[in-house]
Amino acid sequence: MVKKALINVDYTIDFVNGALPVGEPAIEIEEAITSLTEEFLENGDYVILAIDVHMKEDPYHPETKLFPPHNIAETEGRRLYGRLETVYQQNKENEQLYYMDKTRYSAFAGTDLDIKLRERGITEIHLVGVCTDICVLHTAVDAYNKGYSIVIHQNAVASFNQAGHEWALRHFQDCLAAKVI
Repeated sequence: MVKKALINVDYTIDFVNGALPVGEPAIEIEEAITSLTEEFLENGDYVILAIDVHMKEDPYHPETKLFPPHNIAETEGRRLYGRLETVYQQNKENEQLYYMDKTRYSAFAGTDLDIKLRERGITEIHLVGVCTDICVLHTAVDAYNKGYSIVIHQNAVASFNQAGHEWALRHFQDCLAAKVI
């Protein structure tokens, strides 16, 4: 039996309609993201909330030159968006749910994510969240390079760059052997 995990990337207030908003495309995926999260938890699968965190006015972080301040530690904008926050609050004591900080595009970069997945025997990861062509993409590339099978839920990923979103969906299939469903 394949052991799988759901990695939910950056579905926060700031990325949906806050400081660095994807906007309507991100709002439209709320139900899909929340339903998948609930489904994975109900099935006893591992769920990771991989959430971007930045320090206020950090001159050393490379994103400082690229994007306005977003997902600043201990701000409202860093909270999970919509019903996903409720699901998190109801399940945060569940050992099948892991909320982790990430400081780079990839959820694997500088984190213990690979260790958490391997100690549970997980070989297949399912990706949802924002932005399809940035953090979801970089997480998928690292997962591919670490040997994981990848599933992208196209109704549960979004970007503020529609052309980048569509390119990333093709790239997942064509270059990372991901299943896009």
